[in-house]
Amino acid sequence: MKRAAIVAVGILLLALTGVSATDQWPQFRGPQAGLVPDDPALPETWSETENVVWKAKIPGLGWSSPIVWDDHIFLTAAISTGQEAAPIKGLYDPGDDQGSLKASSAQRWMLYDVDFRSGRLRWQSELHSAFPTTSRHIKNSFASETPVTDGERVYVYFGAIGLVAALDMNGKTVWTRNIGAFDGGSRYGSGSSPVLHKDRLYVVNDNNTQSFIVALDRKTGREIWKVNRAETQNWATPLVWENEVRTEIVAAGTGRIRSYDLDGKLLWELDGMTNLDTPSPFTRDGLLYLSSGYPGIAPRPVFAIRPGASGDITLKGDETSNKYVAWYQPLLGTYNTSALVYGNHYYTLLDRGFLLCHDARTGEQIYGRQRISADSSGFTASPWAYNGKIFLLSEDGDTFVVQAGREFKLLGKNSINEMSLATPAIARGSVILRTQSSLYRIGKGARP
Repeated sequence: MKRAAIVAVGILLLALTGVSATDQWPQFRGPQAGLVPDDPALPETWSETENVVWKAKIPGLGWSSPIVWDDHIFLTAAISTGQEAAPIKGLYDPGDDQGSLKASSAQRWMLYDVDFRSGRLRWQSELHSAFPTTSRHIKNSFASETPVTDGERVYVYFGAIGLVAALDMNGKTVWTRNIGAFDGGSRYGSGSSPVLHKDRLYVVNDNNTQSFIVALDRKTGREIWKVNRAETQNWATPLVWENEVRTEIVAAGTGRIRSYDLDGKLLWELDGMTNLDTPSPFTRDGLLYLSSGYPGIAPRPVFAIRPGASGDITLKGDETSNKYVAWYQPLLGTYNTSALVYGNHYYTLLDRGFLLCHDARTGEQIYGRQRISADSSGFTASPWAYNGKIFLLSEDGDTFVVQAGREFKLLGKNSINEMSLATPAIARGSVILRTQSSLYRIGKGARP
């Protein structure tokens, strides 16, 4: 179950450092929420051997997404000292405990630095070893939060043990801080990733004990502020939203969406989310998009929000918009995947293997549910796009390629043939794709 960080460093960081958006991928879904500038060097077909630059085995289990800075690829994992229940693909009845289980053995929490050019393990750092006190869903891992980097340090968060840490680019630990480990209402484990903005690192932890959002000094790990939240569980990564009015921190939740200023003061809130909230907020062309939706229940909302809101902006009665809610769809939200805005279109990838398309500015439907594949076990990774195409990675390791635009057209399928839940990174003409056991660098014209 990939969760991890959204718009943590963003386009501002790229501008300040003078690098291209295609050079770095410093956070979950990159600096543009899954969008990549068109590049003829980017691959559009691959397999276990075709267009594979290299394949590297990754010890342990982790569904964090890889991130890229220069020649560094960072990703995390937890290595069990014993034998754990293996994740199971697909959508199914998880049993009496709804899929929640405890660890059978102690875990070692790892950060890996893989060389971009060769796939060689440059260094690894064991940040902690212990028996987890929290549970996880059988499809989750104890290392599902995606790291974030500013090119000077890499920042990791392991919610299962409450550990936040900063390491330099050579693997030396700069600081660590424990913010507490707590089970959420469903005991499914953690997934919300840290986000970085200027000199602060933000972490959201919604749980059954005392939920909170905390701001840490990125240089020292010192707590700058901490605000309690009225939530019980959450896997959505917060968003630092730099809009035309101000900069704010948007945190989804199973109860309410809330936005805070940079000092932790509540700016606005919105009711109407579902009791399992995983999709991460993101922005495109001046609008903020938020969603949640467990299959089979209602509502499963999607909201498009305009900048400048204050107070309670919850829709009333049969309203589908107001001063700050640009549009609302009551049954469009997803369970695991975050949506994608490409061009003028809002693409929804449902976990059960359907793609929908709506107008990103108005919410008007362009096409309804289109079956991607009848034999897919499900989708958890979030979609990405480049070169006029949408890429959809299934839990089976199949990436389906769909033509972007007003008509649904399936162009092909690229198969890796191993369970895949982590959203890939795309940088420097390559797709960096993580499976249950391995990391692939996929590049156009590569030979095995």
